Amino acid sequence: MKTIRNFFKNSKGATAIEYGLIAALIAVAAIAAMQGLGTSLNKTFNNVSSQMKAG
Repeated sequence: MKTIRNFFKNSKGATAIEYGLIAALIAVAAIAAMQGLGTSLNKTFNNVSSQMKAG
């Protein structure tokens, strides 16, 4: 009985670690996407600003 209890305890810990890794991966992907979007928006706003100053 003790062995079965220990198995379930270890399984829960492993599951928590897996969820943590998945959350970290999603966070890294979101940060990368937002950085790319931020760069694109910055270029767009600079272009609009330049066009407004020129004309």
